[in-house]
Amino acid sequence: MTKIGLLSDTHGHFDDRIAHFFANCDEIWHAGDIGTIDVIRKLSKIAPVRAVYGNIDGQDLRIEFPLHNKFKCEEVKVWITHIGGYPGRYDKKIIPQIYRNPPQIFISGHSHILKVVYDKKLSCLHINPGAYGKSGFHKVRTAVRFEILGRDIKNLEVLEIERESKIIPTKNI
Repeated sequence: MTKIGLLSDTHGHFDDRIAHFFANCDEIWHAGDIGTIDVIRKLSKIAPVRAVYGNIDGQDLRIEFPLHNKFKCEEVKVWITHIGGYPGRYDKKIIPQIYRNPPQIFISGHSHILKVVYDKKLSCLHINPGAYGKSGFHKVRTAVRFEILGRDIKNLEVLEIERESKIIPTKNI
């Protein structure tokens, strides 16, 4: 059994809550918009990291990580990319490949919206872990943890952390 920690859109943010949530993971997967190499260094102290670069990531991360990361975890074919879309609405750059050679798990980030959807047409589980960073429109920061045992994907859990509110002082007019 392989325990996976999954996150996306950290935008340079790392804190102890994610370290605690991923503490017993065998691998950590990052679906892009990492923000800084420092995030990867800190995650790597918890478990080995597989990642892809996202649209905000600089050259240092683009040299280190691919746009698409395709691999097998146990008996499950996995495809991670940053901008991938959703079942029925895949990104046009993804469509030819995903229909020709579908994975069992397709992971993308970018939207900042946590979503887990099973694509019956492709027999593929799509996971977007939402956004763990503090940049963006999302109100809740999220990450995912799950297990792979042979061909089975199970015990999916979600970490949700309310974003800190910024109090904007009002002006008397």
